[in-house]
Amino acid sequence: MPTAGALIIGNEILNGKVEEANLNLLARELFDLGIELRRVVVCPDDVTGIAADIRRLRGRFDYLITSGGVGPTHDDVTLRAVAEAFQRPLIRSPELVAKIREMVGEGCTEGHLRMADVPEGAELVSTPDVPWPSVVMENVYVLPGVPRIFRMKLPMLRARLAAGRRFYCRAVYTSCRETDIAELLDRVVDAHDDVDIGSYPVMDGDYRVKLTVDSRSRSAADLALAALVEALPAGAVVRIDGGVRASRAAETR
Repeated sequence: MPTAGALIIGNEILNGKVEEANLNLLARELFDLGIELRRVVVCPDDVTGIAADIRRLRGRFDYLITSGGVGPTHDDVTLRAVAEAFQRPLIRSPELVAKIREMVGEGCTEGHLRMADVPEGAELVSTPDVPWPSVVMENVYVLPGVPRIFRMKLPMLRARLAAGRRFYCRAVYTSCRETDIAELLDRVVDAHDDVDIGSYPVMDGDYRVKLTVDSRSRSAADLALAALVEALPAGAVVRIDGGVRASRAAETR
């Protein structure tokens, strides 16, 4: 099963000045790709610290996606940290210099050109809808922190990582309190170790607890859902829904 880590970079996230807005999008995208997001780290704008996190996370998971710290200002240090993590120098990419000069024209400054500095050996990945390339260094994907631009980069990520298997997702909405069904949930979880069962209470709405079943096997998901429904008290089921999250390969039976 492919795995991923996420590294969210920025002092503004840690001090609360800016609300993090990319993680949920990334988690959903990876789930749809059949990639399990296993670890999320938030770190400040510190080159040495970022580089250490990159080395640790990229070695532990199949993919590492970073968000933030990409730009022309003093606190945009992510690419310097990537270079340090890989023990590579930063070089000025002629391709990016040409793009910058084309975009900025005669007003191009050294500050603009710093945007063309990338780790030696990095791959520049472009898509038709986003002319500015993304930097990829082996299994590290460097994405911007600005939510609108981050969202625009997701098709690139989807195209590069589309190798996972589908998840089958089912849900049953109940009128029970979570405390009333905790023991029966434990029994179903113990009996179905090939599925991931979640329990999510709400404060209002037409149900009290949403129970979810996720699996790479359709039959396993269906069996676990049936076991949940059978174990719930009579009349406790409000509704059932679910299906297949995005498919990238043949299903597991």
